[in-house]
Amino acid sequence: MEKRRLGNSELVVNPVGLGCMGFSHASGDPMEKTAAVRTLREAFDIGYDFYDTAEAYTGVYPDGSISYNEELVGEAIHGIRDKVVLVTKMGVSHNPDRSLRLDSSPATIRKSVERSLKKLNTDHIDLYFQHRIDPKMEPEMVAETMGELIREGKIRAWGISETTEEYLRRAHAVCPVTAIENRYSMMARWHENLFSVCEELNVAYIAFSPMANGFLTGKYTPDTKFEGAQDYRPGMPQYTKEGYAKAKGLLELLTDLAAKKNATMGQLSLAWMINKKPYIVPIPGSRKPDRLRENFASANIILTKDEIAAIDAALDTMSFDVFGGHSGK
Repeated sequence: MEKRRLGNSELVVNPVGLGCMGFSHASGDPMEKTAAVRTLREAFDIGYDFYDTAEAYTGVYPDGSISYNEELVGEAIHGIRDKVVLVTKMGVSHNPDRSLRLDSSPATIRKSVERSLKKLNTDHIDLYFQHRIDPKMEPEMVAETMGELIREGKIRAWGISETTEEYLRRAHAVCPVTAIENRYSMMARWHENLFSVCEELNVAYIAFSPMANGFLTGKYTPDTKFEGAQDYRPGMPQYTKEGYAKAKGLLELLTDLAAKKNATMGQLSLAWMINKKPYIVPIPGSRKPDRLRENFASANIILTKDEIAAIDAALDTMSFDVFGGHSGK
């Protein structure tokens, strides 16, 4: 598979990255530390060279101790640090009700980067994201602080997660943005208007939740028993009976396409975006080595422009209820 350069940077990665969040956060109780580190390291052996984490990705072990995702990733890449692109994020913390506290002030950015460097056990972060836009801070101020961190050698490049076009343009004018990280999947296409901006500014698009929180694998239904209070999936719109019924046509489309391509439904959903744009890098996550191998192999599936256009035309006729927003006609 051909590697992809991330925007205007020197960072080059394979077409499928690893979303590490689920090892600690939002996918049930955190995975036991030794097993998590072993699986994260196995991902490198599979071929993953882009590890995406965040300071906000935490969970509580059964004994009450905290699982810090950055610490797991830092331990897993020990000895191979120079062979992976290490990505983390700042600016978000979680309230008890799962709502977000946003703070991208210069002081917080500097405190956060130092904490992340320590947890990751590294002297620099390759790609540092503002995790969410902080309405209290102007993008120019955030960009200026990120530029200072680049000049100080603490980070190599920076990006913005869940950005808008205006925010991206204003920030980019102060310190060039290497990548955005926005939600994107067959069920969540509302950021496609940013494609032309990414092309104009030479910015990579890191696609998080590329399989709609697992829905596009076809493995989960409204009857699935998820993994307890720390799993965020129960109650997501796509897993209600109504949301599942609205997406039945998409599941049928994926089943048919996957059979024709000798692929799984999940692989087809990833291949659709990988083949669509050369600057898109999806970051699916899983705790299961077999699923990690399956996801990574999606980069070997070829879809033509005509095939992608036909899929998009079919999607244009569908309407979905999906976590993160409403998509469709």
